[in-house]
Amino acid sequence: MTNTINRVIVGLQRRGIAFGPMQLLTVRGRRSGELRTFPIAVNEVGGGRYIFQAFPKAAWVVNVRDASTVTLTRGRKSSTARLVEVPVEERRVLLRELVTTSPASVGNRFVTTGLAATATPDGVAEAAHRIAVFRVEPA
Repeated sequence: MTNTINRVIVGLQRRGIAFGPMQLLTVRGRRSGELRTFPIAVNEVGGGRYIFQAFPKAAWVVNVRDASTVTLTRGRKSSTARLVEVPVEERRVLLRELVTTSPASVGNRFVTTGLAATATPDGVAEAAHRIAVFRVEPA
């Protein structure tokens, strides 16, 4: 089901239809060297732009860790960015704020995917060691 939803989001974005915080993240595969594209939510939290891992073992996470830059596309606009992984202790504050300021579905997603035990701001913050968080910076 997730792959079907991802294909729909990618297709809409490529046609110039942007919605919510969704963007397309394009990164070179660390083993294949081929470009890979993933629909990703880029969230504004604490005055910065961040990408939060929503699924365990997400392929984009390991690819981003190996890449120097990525391409973010929203509708028909693309930009090159650096994604800097946030240290675990700093993730706690960002995760707490994300869940506090977002619809309940955001906290619930961390629980349904097995990354957090509870959907509360503190519960998700406690799972910071399991949830990769990247700050979006200009390349």
